[in-house]
Amino acid sequence: MKSKNVQNTESRLARTLALLVLCIFALLPFHTFFTTWLGANFGYIDGFRIWKEILIVGLLLGCILLIARDQKLQQRAKRSLLLQIVLLYGLFTLLRAGYGYASGSVNLEATIYGVGINLRYPLFMVITWIVAQKSSLLEHYWLPVLVGPATIVILYGLLQQFVLDKNFLTHFGYGTSTVVPYQAVDLKPDYIRAQSTLRGPNPLGAYLVSIITICIAAAYTDKLRRIMYVVVSIAAGTLLVFTYSRSAWIGLVASLLVLSVLLIHNPKTRRKLLLGVAVGIVLLGAGVLLGRNNDTVQNAIFHTDETSQSGQSSNAARTDALANNLKDAWQHPLGMGPGSAGPASFRNDSGAKIAENYFIQIAQEVGFIGLGLYLLLSLVVLRELWIRRGHSMPAVLLALFAGITVINMVSHAWADDTLSLIWWGLAGIAISVPVQKSAILNANTHEKPKVKKAQSRD
Repeated sequence: MKSKNVQNTESRLARTLALLVLCIFALLPFHTFFTTWLGANFGYIDGFRIWKEILIVGLLLGCILLIARDQKLQQRAKRSLLLQIVLLYGLFTLLRAGYGYASGSVNLEATIYGVGINLRYPLFMVITWIVAQKSSLLEHYWLPVLVGPATIVILYGLLQQFVLDKNFLTHFGYGTSTVVPYQAVDLKPDYIRAQSTLRGPNPLGAYLVSIITICIAAAYTDKLRRIMYVVVSIAAGTLLVFTYSRSAWIGLVASLLVLSVLLIHNPKTRRKLLLGVAVGIVLLGAGVLLGRNNDTVQNAIFHTDETSQSGQSSNAARTDALANNLKDAWQHPLGMGPGSAGPASFRNDSGAKIAENYFIQIAQEVGFIGLGLYLLLSLVVLRELWIRRGHSMPAVLLALFAGITVINMVSHAWADDTLSLIWWGLAGIAISVPVQKSAILNANTHEKPKVKKAQSRD
């Protein structure tokens, strides 16, 4: 039996780790803004950018200490299929990274960044899974810690879109050598795309999909704060429109559809909702078809028009990138190593490979074996969330996964640190709650699973 002093030490350690996790959640939406500003003033921008990775390493060491002092946690970690697959995927990625660097296909800098981008969010999920079992802070405060900073991001984005000069961010170090201060649809100044404090319009769009989904679920379950969550959702939806991120628009529809199915248990209400959505999609499609010659419709939906000055439309560029990189993946079925494709490949000597599809990126880097391990990891996480779907947090994450998967089909969404660390970090918290065996048996029914609270928390 543990002494009281040992238990108090574990409690303080778990609380400290939980507070650090919450700090990461709170600071992630401002990561690009502050690191660009600091890097422009002091140099070494890459050194500032890895603040979260440094914290994750520190958190991992703290988690190892927690496990070493807790036999029950040790046993649960040993039995966890999820942790075993994370370990297997991580080891395979590291081995492939070593071979890629040794063979000369990827330089050292790109390799390090590729490994960091690919492994930081599964590792962060494991960390939150461990910490949430020893402290209730994550479960209790994740929502305000996400919504509070998101409100600032949204307000600033709206000011950026309607009040501030388009070059306002140049005062904070933004520029061609760091992060561009603004982007426009088809290079047209009349269609400036909102990006707020994130690294671009598409990452902002994916982030807003997460916030809108979370706030709508919170409004559905929390009558006391319903008006606040609805207002934040409307403001976020308005800003989402001005990102002109079509993948985020479609992702939001997918996310809200899945959320509705999971939260609404009345079959008649569910059918009416789905019918209404189907009618809305048909009407929207008809409106786009009828207005296809309108300049606003052409630029907002198709990102080009007959007056385009761009040498190649974004649609054509994305299609070419998808086809060329898919061919590259087939030609190298074992992959070329982390850092050979995706955002990290900008640092590689052989040039960038941007597939505009996250799954193709994984195949290019770690081959089809690595892609299979990654998909297996995703399926295990989804299964863990599914058997807990009777609670709002797992339901929200399942819905979000559907939306983000849509976005990943036409971008590298999981390569964005803000989006990936938030979703996978929340997933670790959600699946930290032990589930009764009856919940697993009910996983393929419409019954709500019964969730048993962990007893080892503060």
